[in-house]
Amino acid sequence: MELDQLVWLAVGALIGALAAIVGVRVARMLRSPDGLGTQAERATFATLHTASLAAPHLREGLGPAGAAKAVRHLRALLGTSAVAITDTTRTLAWDGPGETRHGPDAVRHAAPALTAGRTAVLTAADVAVLGPVGNGGSGERDGGGELAGGNDGDGGGPRRCDDPACPVGAAVVAPVTSGDEVVGALVAYAPAVGAGLARAVEELARWVSTQVELAELEASRTRAVEAELRALRAQISPHFIYNSLAAIASFVRTDPERARELLLEFADFTRYAFRRSGEFTTLADELRNVERYLALEQARFGDRLVVQILVAPEVLPVVIPFLSIQPLVENAVRHGIEGRPGVGHISLGATDDGAAAHIWVEDDGAGSDPEVVRRVLAGEHVGGSVGLGNVDARLRSVFGDECGLVVETAPGAGTKVSFRVPKFAPGVHLG
Repeated sequence: MELDQLVWLAVGALIGALAAIVGVRVARMLRSPDGLGTQAERATFATLHTASLAAPHLREGLGPAGAAKAVRHLRALLGTSAVAITDTTRTLAWDGPGETRHGPDAVRHAAPALTAGRTAVLTAADVAVLGPVGNGGSGERDGGGELAGGNDGDGGGPRRCDDPACPVGAAVVAPVTSGDEVVGALVAYAPAVGAGLARAVEELARWVSTQVELAELEASRTRAVEAELRALRAQISPHFIYNSLAAIASFVRTDPERARELLLEFADFTRYAFRRSGEFTTLADELRNVERYLALEQARFGDRLVVQILVAPEVLPVVIPFLSIQPLVENAVRHGIEGRPGVGHISLGATDDGAAAHIWVEDDGAGSDPEVVRRVLAGEHVGGSVGLGNVDARLRSVFGDECGLVVETAPGAGTKVSFRVPKFAPGVHLG
């Protein structure tokens, strides 16, 4: 990504953060003239407040729904007669007078910016309406009752408003970009255009571009998380499904009731693990699925696998990333218990740690080389660990680096994997 794109992403994030912090305070201060010392301060806070109202809708991406909600705030920022937002093929939203007459042509007005990728100023001739307006091309009234101009009898062609005081007399168009690609345009209409308005529209379009790019980054992050979950399911399914079915089959003749119970556990486990909705789940639901997994593994290992689960009830509602504990337990079984003789112990716990929940999985198995673990957490595919790097990356992406996995291990000394998650975090909720 180019340096200027990174700068604008940082600026956009900063504006969003500042606006969120001062949003409530701004509303109060604007209602009270004595709340801010000078008119310049009031104008600054008002601008931040208006930007904070537009930003969430632009973060939905460049589409009709978000554009329709954001466009009136963008018009308020510019103070122009009308503002339109377009993508590369259509007018997404319009705010201000003249929508019936000029709105459908906004994407045509945006053509210079969409094609050249830079700001352009349109004259009255450039903003001329194309083709017949209304029924039969006889013109139609707009807003204040002025006629929108009639058909010249040629069935179409450029026409200008008949209203000499039309507020949509000229325009500034600036490209909206995402990365290096022009994805739309911001069109500001006014009776006349000066250098100050042109610069303001250009700067606002750059801010809109930042929000749209952040929306695309969020969408990319969501796609990446979905891809990681697909990869994690692919890792889990071949190994676990084969062993589970083999264990169930072993009870079909000797203990049909046990086989039936295990088959139901297997069905519930796979239904949960391969669900398609939601990036997050509750700790209670994740632990319930871990219990299903362990029931199936204990059917396979018998008395060789001893499990202890200690969970504080108050942390059960905490929201965590989907499939963030089961892979750690599977890793403990495969690398801590499966390859060693004798009885293996696994303990799983979750405790209340103030504003966070502390979660851990520990085994007394073979342990690992810390350097191999470091490479796994760095994203390298070594050692065959099931999902360790995947879970770590998702935890860090959602909650920050301080919530990544902590792995304590050494050859022959077992392994303990732990992490903390906040009880409440912005944007983390059940979908």
